[in-house]
Amino acid sequence: MKKKFSTELAYVLGIVLVAWGVVLMEKADFGVSMVVAPAYLLYRWLSPAWHFFTFGMAEYCLQAVLLLAMSLLLRRFRISYLFSFVTAVVYGVVLDALMFLGTMLPSGGLALRGIYYAAGMLFCAAGVSAMFHTYISPEVYELFVKEVSAHFGVDINRFKTGYDCASCLLGVAMSFLAFGPWHFVGVKWGTILCALLNGWIIGQFSTFYEKHWTFYDCFPLRKYFVPDAAQPSAQC
Repeated sequence: MKKKFSTELAYVLGIVLVAWGVVLMEKADFGVSMVVAPAYLLYRWLSPAWHFFTFGMAEYCLQAVLLLAMSLLLRRFRISYLFSFVTAVVYGVVLDALMFLGTMLPSGGLALRGIYYAAGMLFCAAGVSAMFHTYISPEVYELFVKEVSAHFGVDINRFKTGYDCASCLLGVAMSFLAFGPWHFVGVKWGTILCALLNGWIIGQFSTFYEKHWTFYDCFPLRKYFVPDAAQPSAQC
């Protein structure tokens, strides 16, 4: 029998897992996740001059731009989309806090870095999948994948893979622009591997979640995030 899992808890869990996964991949230095690569490049580019500019700030600044691009592509804007920007800010704060904790992790040789990388990729995929199972607005990255794939009738996992590859290429372009041709800062072989595998891994986590858990709303808040959806009764 499936166990019950709160959609609100899935939201919190998703933010923490994704942020911690990014920290571990950055620590491994094999290349960050392709989704966050543009924000990481912006952070590495601007932070030496603007010491107050953090990785988390770079994240929600770029996500604000992506939110605008999505609204123009879909030719619609919903108030619920603004909650995705709120999520981006919350995620940015959590990311900065976990980046500080990440500095306390021991640095090591190739084997330890490999463990950091593999664990980081799994944490990121598990977190993204968790965000797909909540009604609360996800980060703009996930919202973009969710809304655009649904709008054009494309399988969400395949669309996610394509989106990841596009982000990877953008990260490479930004690295060359900011640090010079053939200087791969934050975008390395690990980024490419993640771009190719991340969509499939997310799909595996989603299958696992749906096999073992039934997601339910603990609070009657769905109507504020998904106005057109039926509002189930709270089950907590």
